[in-house]
Amino acid sequence: MPLGLGSAAVFVGAAIAEIAGCFAFWAWLRMGKSVVWLLPGAASLLLFAFLLTLADTPVAGRTYAVYGGIYIAASLAWLWLVEGVRPDRWDAVGAAICLIGAAVIFYGPRDAIP
Repeated sequence: MPLGLGSAAVFVGAAIAEIAGCFAFWAWLRMGKSVVWLLPGAASLLLFAFLLTLADTPVAGRTYAVYGGIYIAASLAWLWLVEGVRPDRWDAVGAAICLIGAAVIFYGPRDAIP
């Protein structure tokens, strides 16, 4: 089952939605932002959960496992693009390992039973 553009877009979109939603809660609790931040944060987390159901994988657990690797890489992109902190080489190596792991899980040959 090749990871097509649709599946990749679902995983990336889910990662952005989850990170944005969690960041809204972080901003409220840790940065002193208004409680109003929780409204778009909650909506973003609902979008995240919905998007994962669109992934082209047959079972939930593998979907979450594959998503985890993409989430880690997206979190480091958020760190750089939104928070202004450039990931270091150890961040990059760790993310690469996670993406390789996600690819092994996604592309690994499976028996007929999921």
